[in-house]
Amino acid sequence: MKKTDQLSIVGIILGITLVLFGISIQGELIAYWNAPGILIVVGGSLGAMLLSFRMSEIKEIIKVTRQVFSREDEDVVALNDKFFYLAQKARREGLLVLEDELDEIDDPFFRSGLQMVIDGFEPENIRQILNTEIASVEERHNLGQSIFRTWGSYTPAFGMVGTLIGLVAMLAELDDPDAIGPGMATALLTTFYGLLLANLVFLPIATKLEIYSNDEIKRKEAILESLLALQSGINPRLLQEHLKAYLSPAEKEEMEKEKERQEREGDEEEVTL
Repeated sequence: MKKTDQLSIVGIILGITLVLFGISIQGELIAYWNAPGILIVVGGSLGAMLLSFRMSEIKEIIKVTRQVFSREDEDVVALNDKFFYLAQKARREGLLVLEDELDEIDDPFFRSGLQMVIDGFEPENIRQILNTEIASVEERHNLGQSIFRTWGSYTPAFGMVGTLIGLVAMLAELDDPDAIGPGMATALLTTFYGLLLANLVFLPIATKLEIYSNDEIKRKEAILESLLALQSGINPRLLQEHLKAYLSPAEKEEMEKEKERQEREGDEEEVTL
């Protein structure tokens, strides 16, 4: 299920709003608009980024950017419950019966790993195959982060380029007082644009992508270890405790609350009967 990251949206809107409000306190907003400066910073940094990466990698920008604001919701409680159910069923009826559960699993990584367990792959082979897939996912995520970090490093540099261009234009027209103002504006505003884009857009996006990547890698590692534990015939309760090692304190608390809720519902059903 897709989940909107409201904090990312709020962060960008709040940042831009407060910057604009601060500017409006000091003067008119129109004074901070400079088309040549924007062209130098945005156009120059974009050209440098296109030169730095391949076209196939550049095409990932839209897909990667979308993940910052909307991503798949990873329900750790549901994952724990699913493994508990699979472990119980496997202990009662054997691993082969788990094939009926494959269609109920949306995660391709989880489904692929469970299929290997059902097919009787050796644990070493399962670990090797899934670890290779995890490494591939991590590499793709690192690429997305690298694109935005690189773009974030280019914008201040082209801001300085714009500053030099503005200073040259200003010095070349010292005998014309009317040309000094526009040259100075370009010189100062390009640096402003470069720093603003880097620190309010590109670098924060790279940081958010890194956080999401770490969460997904941790989740896949938890699935991998749980699949191997499931294959070994581990006690379902012990498997639940095993999964807890991969959870944050907040996630553990959420899991305990869900467990207590399920126990209360079970007690209420017994009383009703």
